Amino acid sequence: MKTVGVITVGRSDYGIYRPVLRSIQSHPDLKLHLIVAGTHLLSRFGSTIEEIQNDGFPIGERVNFPLENDSPEGIAQTMGAAVGSFARSYNRFRPDILLVLGDRFEMHAAVLAALPFKIPVAHIHGGELTYGAFDNALRHSITMFSHLHFAATEIYRQRILQLGEEPWRVHLTGAPALDALVNFKPMALEDLARHFDLPLTQAPILVTYHPVTLEYENTTWQIDQLLASLSDFPQPIVFTGPNADTHNSIIGDKIRSFVRARKNAHLVVNFGSDYYFHMLANAKVMVGNSSSGLLEAPSFALPVVNIGSRQEGRIRAKNVIDVGYSKEKIVSGIQKALSASFRDSLQGMHNPCDAGGAATKITECLKTVSLDPKLVFKRFVDHEVRLK
Repeated sequence: MKTVGVITVGRSDYGIYRPVLRSIQSHPDLKLHLIVAGTHLLSRFGSTIEEIQNDGFPIGERVNFPLENDSPEGIAQTMGAAVGSFARSYNRFRPDILLVLGDRFEMHAAVLAALPFKIPVAHIHGGELTYGAFDNALRHSITMFSHLHFAATEIYRQRILQLGEEPWRVHLTGAPALDALVNFKPMALEDLARHFDLPLTQAPILVTYHPVTLEYENTTWQIDQLLASLSDFPQPIVFTGPNADTHNSIIGDKIRSFVRARKNAHLVVNFGSDYYFHMLANAKVMVGNSSSGLLEAPSFALPVVNIGSRQEGRIRAKNVIDVGYSKEKIVSGIQKALSASFRDSLQGMHNPCDAGGAATKITECLKTVSLDPKLVFKRFVDHEVRLK
């Protein structure tokens, strides 16, 4: 039996992982070793470890490292400390193979720490682009460290191959988060509002805005422009909390001040995976720069106003309206998203990341792959380069 060590560092990856975790847990030839770290362990980010426990997944280990300082220096120090913390975890228990996801700096630290232990790494959601975030570099770096790759689309699969990976290592699986929507039945708005004690009588504007790490010096101006834009709309507004990137505290403080000053604005730091889907199903429009606007929202035909450069480079469905950071451009985008004509145009739309059965494909690959030197000793595949 293979032991699959799965690294989860926050809500951003956990909701995507869940179908895969259930598939691994139920597989007779695989044993789940869940390593929980990062913002999962912090109350100010919603103590999301409780969701993991409520879902019934046994926690193999909790890995702690500091996340208090969100300055560039503080983030860099956290990256170094996290490598050491994950190394101590692997020294206590070495899984047969490590499953990681995405592009966060905490995830990168987990992968880097695995290198001296010769632990094979399997990576979900490689090959994607996010030009406005340093996550873009981290994602490609994780690809180079990884031994198996599970891509969400054919374009992303081709991009992983372009990075020199051997074709047998790269698998087109689709996005596993979307497996959870196969039998999804949305909760009524009044029930959802009651659960979170929100006074919602109509579909809200859902706002999820994170730091743009390659533009961190503009964080204050960017969030001020967003909040000024939202002031023009009478609809109920529901914010989620920002993630733990550079200057996230600026965004969090500004949102809390906005919510205190307006009766139509509310903050839910963390919905949890299931309830976030219910909110996507009930929202009138989504505004911000979250990957969920491009990955999950298309499955709900939900209009998304995507702000700025954070998600630049990712594949878009037709529900996404890209706008700049200024109040004028954001207001214009929201007005378009709220229009009946735009909403009607999304009926029957397809989510480009939904290949179907991603979790089963990933689990089967983890089960069948041979843990031999061929897996660990990577060979670089050269491609012809045409110079102009």
